[in-house]
Amino acid sequence: MATSGAGGEGYSGLNGIVSETEHKIMTDLPAELLEYILCFPVLKHVDICNVSCSCKRLHDVCHGRGKVWGHQYKLRWPRLQKHYRQNECCDWLKEYRTRHTVGLQIRRTVVSISKRFFTEVVLGDSFAEIESLGAPEHFCEDELLSILNSDRRKSLTLKYYAKKILYFLRQQNILRSLKMFLEQPAEQQSALEGAVLVDQYCNPLADVSLDGISSQLEEITDKVKKMLRMKNSSHPSLRVTQGDCFAVEDFELERQVVVALNAVLYEQLQYKGNECDYYNPLNSYIHQVLLRRTGIPISLSVLYMTLARKLGVQLEPVNFPNHFLLRWCQHQRGSGDIYDFVYIDAFGKGKQLTAKECEYLIGHQVTADYYSAISTTEVLLRMVGNLLNIGKRGEGNEKSYQLLRDSLDLYLTINPDNVQYLLLQARLYFHLGIWPEKVLDILQHIQALDPSQHGAVGYLVQHTLEHIQHKKHPVEPEVKRRSAPEHVEVQYSVGLIMKHKRSGYNCVIYGWDPKCTMSQEWITTMRVHQLSSGANQPFYNVLVQDGTCRYAAQENLEPHSAPLEIAHPEVGRYFSEFHDSHYVANEELQTRYPEDMAETLGTVRDLYHRLTPSSGQASGQQESPKGTGGSSQDQKSQENQEAMPM
Repeated sequence: MATSGAGGEGYSGLNGIVSETEHKIMTDLPAELLEYILCFPVLKHVDICNVSCSCKRLHDVCHGRGKVWGHQYKLRWPRLQKHYRQNECCDWLKEYRTRHTVGLQIRRTVVSISKRFFTEVVLGDSFAEIESLGAPEHFCEDELLSILNSDRRKSLTLKYYAKKILYFLRQQNILRSLKMFLEQPAEQQSALEGAVLVDQYCNPLADVSLDGISSQLEEITDKVKKMLRMKNSSHPSLRVTQGDCFAVEDFELERQVVVALNAVLYEQLQYKGNECDYYNPLNSYIHQVLLRRTGIPISLSVLYMTLARKLGVQLEPVNFPNHFLLRWCQHQRGSGDIYDFVYIDAFGKGKQLTAKECEYLIGHQVTADYYSAISTTEVLLRMVGNLLNIGKRGEGNEKSYQLLRDSLDLYLTINPDNVQYLLLQARLYFHLGIWPEKVLDILQHIQALDPSQHGAVGYLVQHTLEHIQHKKHPVEPEVKRRSAPEHVEVQYSVGLIMKHKRSGYNCVIYGWDPKCTMSQEWITTMRVHQLSSGANQPFYNVLVQDGTCRYAAQENLEPHSAPLEIAHPEVGRYFSEFHDSHYVANEELQTRYPEDMAETLGTVRDLYHRLTPSSGQASGQQESPKGTGGSSQDQKSQENQEAMPM
């Protein structure tokens, strides 16, 4: 960087004296100024590498522990800053290289998973290759989040599998935290912390943390204190600060806390039991209870009990059948007499019940054992058991299977020797065709715990071994070419956005059959014979906007007049991109439908792109589509198939 005049001549100084020619170059600048220049946002890591190779001076300025590489690292991966202390001295160049390498490895792994698991109903691999990278977990997670946060219309398949891997990795971390939690002494275990761990495991991609939940409860506690202050400005609970271990000893003072808590929770904040949608799993997740202000008896009880304890009132959980309760001692602590307690129904707006009135809730008498206080571990088992039952009541789709898998994982982490649920887990994995080696381990464990289960165990062992052999010799996927004579009646192709003529739902085609291939029982149940062409017409596998998968007759479908994205969780499994008016099939789907992509493009061009020169946007006018086609999937066991207008 020269400071001399033009032509290299001297210049006149302050006193009019002509100075000798003087040249200054960039490397003559102070190191601090060079670092400032090299931290300009326009410079990327490639630029810094080139600069550092130009001379020793700049190489020294760009040393690994300096500001330049620290800036590059923070600029490219801002989410990782929380893992470093402020002004921490670190070899940023080494960190950059490691993070960059991990990113490349993660992306290669995600791409390979797409090819291996395309045909599976539920992704069942443990992603051992991700764990075997030996990279810091936060590097792996950051790269997966980078994939998920990229252009929402592109790289859909990459995002689909990145999301599943992230789901798995976070669940493994949460399971480790749960095991550490269970190893704590019973008196140190918090029902709230356990409930948060259950919530996190079932919703690993949600932003749920114990600190975040506790912060929300502190806000409610402050409201209760404000209410309490209006009634009794000298109440000892008002002096309690966050984290204090405190218990109110006087019954009248306890009563004032409970009255204020009920007023805030149920009258001011309008919390209530969810009677209309009782079996919604969201009722069991503590972050959703706080968000929606509704829940079921056990989740509301955990919330109520935690708030009461923050204000010095010790309530105990009661594992009452069909309706979880809390109990509040009215006499000497440690009493074993069930009539020495008032029972609080958090689901019923904090209503206080006698032991006899509790029986009216369930319509029959119970023994005194059901009025006993239970441990935090038992609370979690009850909570997870509720989720397990909801999963078993599910519709047999991936969402219900995932809930069943998650709740079984949690239950067996808490109670690993429960033969009933071990057998259910083995049957579930066997049914889904996943983790056959793990199924054998589970069955071996069951046999050791209960030899009387040898019949069920033997059956599953035999068929699991057959499944393992079958996986060693996979069957080549069926390829359907629309040019084949038997496919001449197929009008539509994969990737087209469709509308159901009768039901009105929006969907995208991901497969088809030239004739209905469902069982006669299904055809009868769905009244396919009432269609004008019956079962003797093409049927399409479609992903529906509401998250379901259906099997629809050709005569019930028509191209959408204004194509839109289909917000279905399985879209990325089949498509790589949404391209304004259609979806682009990914490599695996195109292998099965080798002639469909060209047909889809032709149909889209005819339907939406016949524009006047000045238009520039797709017309809403609909023309007759060209014949299109594709190839159906063998996933129908997971789908809510449909043929008839409803």
